[in-house]
Amino acid sequence: MSRVAIFVDGAYLDFMLRDEFIGARIDYSLLSRSLSCNLDILRTYYYHCLPYQGSPPTLEESERFAKAESFFNSLRRLPRYEVRLGKIAFRGTSLEGKPLFVQKRVDILLGVDLVLLSAKHMITHAALIAGDSDFLPAVEAAKNEGVVVHLHHGTKYPPHRDLWDTADERTPITQEVINSILR
Repeated sequence: MSRVAIFVDGAYLDFMLRDEFIGARIDYSLLSRSLSCNLDILRTYYYHCLPYQGSPPTLEESERFAKAESFFNSLRRLPRYEVRLGKIAFRGTSLEGKPLFVQKRVDILLGVDLVLLSAKHMITHAALIAGDSDFLPAVEAAKNEGVVVHLHHGTKYPPHRDLWDTADERTPITQEVINSILR
C-alpha cells in the first residue's frame, strides 16, 4: 500500500504565500490533499516557531504570539495534522537597527521525522514544501530507504539547487494550485 507523509516548512510557505501569492489564505486540509497525489495520507507535519516575545513582551509581541498560537492550535485540530515547533532566537540587531531572529530546531525536527518514518517503512512517499539545503541528508536517507521524495516549491523563493537536484520529483506551486486551495 502506498502512503505519503507531508512535511511543510511553515516559514518557507509563509514567505511564499506572502510574496508570490499576495498573502493568499489557504485551506490547509486542501493543501494536504493536493500534495498527496491521491495517496493515503499518514499525516501532515507542519514545522514553525512561535514568534519572539521580550521580557516583558510588548503589546504587539503578545498579540502576534497569541495569533500564532491560535493558528497552530487550529492546525492541530485538523485530521492527521501534527504541529512541531522549534524555538526563535534573538541574535542582536542589524546595522540598520532591526532585530535579528533565527529559527532553531525546525530543520532537524523535520529531518528526524522524515528519516524515522522512512526507516520504519511507515511511508512510501514524502511530499516536502521546503527550500533549505539543510534537508539534504534527511532526503537522501529517505531515498535510501526506498521513499519517493516529491519537492513542492515556490518560484520567487526557489529551493536550494542541491535540494532540487536530490528530490525524485519536483513541482512548482503555481497560482493555479493556490486558487484550488483558497479558503
